[in-house]
Amino acid sequence: MDGLVVIVGGSGFIGRYLVQVLAQTGVRIRVVARNPQSALYLRPLGAVGQIQPFGGNVGDLGSMAAAFHGATAGVNLAGILAESGGQSFNKVQATGAANVARAAANAGVSAFVQVSAIGVDAKAEAGYARTKAQGEAAVHAALPHATIVRPSIVFGQEDQFINRFAGLAARLPVMPVVAGGTRFQPVFVLDVARAIAAALADPEAHGGRTYSLGGPRTYTFRQILAFIMHEIRSKKSLVEVPDGIAAMMAKLGRFVPGAPMTWDQWQMLQHDNVVPQGAPGLAELGIEPTPLESIAPAYLERYRTGGRFHRDPLVA
Repeated sequence: MDGLVVIVGGSGFIGRYLVQVLAQTGVRIRVVARNPQSALYLRPLGAVGQIQPFGGNVGDLGSMAAAFHGATAGVNLAGILAESGGQSFNKVQATGAANVARAAANAGVSAFVQVSAIGVDAKAEAGYARTKAQGEAAVHAALPHATIVRPSIVFGQEDQFINRFAGLAARLPVMPVVAGGTRFQPVFVLDVARAIAAALADPEAHGGRTYSLGGPRTYTFRQILAFIMHEIRSKKSLVEVPDGIAAMMAKLGRFVPGAPMTWDQWQMLQHDNVVPQGAPGLAELGIEPTPLESIAPAYLERYRTGGRFHRDPLVA
């Protein structure tokens, strides 16, 4: 693969791994972020001048057109987990995706990957799932040859899922369990980056297709929390929160900044987040999935009460 790859939203979690993978192929990379300063840390991942931070906002079609000037391929990673300030699901994941796709189409890119999510549904009550579906539709309309990838929850050293609950487990007297039976299929961030790179490298094989990305094993939410508690050597109890109370807390989250759970997140927890049976995924992209257990323990050590060298005589 050669040319210029534009990565919108590339300064974030998945972006740092994707930049690293693509830099090894020798392509030039333009990392688009609202604050280009936030992408400066990526420049050492490539050769001198190979990685270019670029200021752009998905809500502005003009800035996306400038970002894609001269591009041969593109990736849209822009997305938010919760609405705040001027960042809404619709602005970033629906209208924003449409602007990115139109700019990429006008630039004549030969390959494009839209990073979506498992569980997208144009009729979903959850704004996250609904706008992700609208974003997919907008990308398909502008770029029929685009590839869609839909990861389950993505884990890795800088993730916002495993780390978030490890932090809560370290601070709270007990660990509350909300929707503990909901199933997830965590996928390693580097596997996601490699999958995106594989789709870009062979648009004839992967263009126009949708891939659901999940790890080698499914877990209930309760099992994930139990795994975290084990790895941080915590003996605190897991306490089930009744659905009615959890729903009430989530509704209050609409009005309380920084609430532990929003109504939208509660709606998402009502559905499993696993690869649909028979759906193409990592295997079809030539990627062997990495188990959660082989990666997460290394970055969960820091949440142990006594630090990474804390030893519990009851734990092997």
